[in-house]
Amino acid sequence: MPSIFSYQSAEVDWCESNFVRSAVIAEYYNTDGTSLFSFLLLTPLNFLVLEGAEPPRASGRMELCHLKVSLLLAGLFSMYFHMTLSYVGQLLDELSILWTLAVAYSFWYPQCYFPKCIKTRRHFFWLTGITTVISTLMSFVKPTLNAYALNCIALHLLYLTWRELKKCNDKRVHRMAAVMVMWWALAITSWISDRWLCWLWQAINFPYFHSFWHVLISMSLLYCCPLVIYFDVSYEMPSFKPKLEYWPSDSWPVVVPYVTLEEPHKQC
Repeated sequence: MPSIFSYQSAEVDWCESNFVRSAVIAEYYNTDGTSLFSFLLLTPLNFLVLEGAEPPRASGRMELCHLKVSLLLAGLFSMYFHMTLSYVGQLLDELSILWTLAVAYSFWYPQCYFPKCIKTRRHFFWLTGITTVISTLMSFVKPTLNAYALNCIALHLLYLTWRELKKCNDKRVHRMAAVMVMWWALAITSWISDRWLCWLWQAINFPYFHSFWHVLISMSLLYCCPLVIYFDVSYEMPSFKPKLEYWPSDSWPVVVPYVTLEEPHKQC
């Protein structure tokens, strides 16, 4: 029986052929190609976006620090998994995503959507923590289902975004949400194509759609992070007025979005 750290001991193998371009890297493009691009370029951009939108409250720096560490680990574990296709790598890759989502839910899930039995953010922390522990343990039962379960969480996030957009008249917010959904739709299409149509892509010698997923989901996060912070400021700091901005310019086809906070104004 192979070790759980052994190469190709994972229950999942993506469409890209293994050890074609390297004797030590199982899936070259999923590891070194677009994975490095999304990890070394887009993740630091996310860090800059988060740093620039740090909420002016005591817990803001701690919240963003936790999220940055989670994103960093998710990128590292993803590279390790695709390099080795090991069982441990698979679980670390999937669980790091689960833990990142848990951190985001804990800090930024709007209190108005809390279950009726939850009265405070502290109680919600406990609920999220217990749910995360249970989900972590369940992930060992059938690891091949983990990725599908994680992708289903995106549907809940899209539903929450829709709920928030119904209450928001800012065209910039609607534009950013639309771009975020566009990148996510392209990402999940690439993920499903790689998973279910591998026979087709291998037949035409183009089995690289999972590597596209890495880049496209990173692009989606680039728009998702400031959007979440925008709504969080609206709920948690009503004395501040958040505003979405784009660097270098609104007119550019590809931009880096960020949140600015106008000076506090008196409440009536």
